[in-house]
Amino acid sequence: MGKRRCVPPLEPKLAAGCCGVKKPKLSGSGTHSHGNQTTTAPGSSSGPLQNHQHTDGNNGRENVSDLTLGPGNSPITRMNPTSGALSPLTRPNGTANSTKNLVVTAEMCCYCFDVLYCHLYGFPQPRLPRFTNDPYPLFVTWKTGRDKRLRGCIGTFSAMNLHSGLREYTLTSALKDSRFPPLTREELPKLFCSVSLLTNFEDASDYLDWEVGIHGIRIEFINEKGVKRTATYLPEVAKEQDWDQIQTIDSLLRKGGFKAPITNDFRKTIKLTR
Repeated sequence: MGKRRCVPPLEPKLAAGCCGVKKPKLSGSGTHSHGNQTTTAPGSSSGPLQNHQHTDGNNGRENVSDLTLGPGNSPITRMNPTSGALSPLTRPNGTANSTKNLVVTAEMCCYCFDVLYCHLYGFPQPRLPRFTNDPYPLFVTWKTGRDKRLRGCIGTFSAMNLHSGLREYTLTSALKDSRFPPLTREELPKLFCSVSLLTNFEDASDYLDWEVGIHGIRIEFINEKGVKRTATYLPEVAKEQDWDQIQTIDSLLRKGGFKAPITNDFRKTIKLTR
């Protein structure tokens, strides 16, 4: 990490954690999961109905996942891990359909590494990157070690211009995730970074109107003290933890601070966005 790599020649932001930390055993049966899935490469992280890439902090190699464009009936485009060729990703207005309109690139992850590196070593921030500065809701995820342990994951559901948004949430997720101590210089060589852009938000008809491995979900609920709370998981969390829909919902409720017994009647009061 002695040299910087890949340095290239907007309503109130709502920060949210996105990932599970460990794999607890949860009660609940697996009777409601539809069983659809999306493939994720080792060390990667994906956002609700989104597409992403990530980069290994040790040597800059890319790992890539399938790129999910939308809900269950939307097409999936794929990056070929051997050729590095990317299928185009549609921009928010739905008009883009050529390679020049590709949104997510490995350069975004490199930029996040540069931002974190410069911050930790007290260097000036890297110059503005060449990738698009269009606004998207976004998350930045840091994982560490061979087992890709979560090390920080925070993002926003408000659309932000990517240059400033990635810069802000690179540091927020690395240094201010309350579940972890701030990242240090010594950890840089072991880090993996994922950039997630979120698209195709939909209000679900009920708390089961989503699919494990396909949708990221954000829930809103009123806790036992009458306070509105929210909690979020990106799509890979439930699949990685081998949870069904009920287990995922219950885990999110606990993550959001709900301490009372969870009943099916209470689950029905949840407002869910996928």
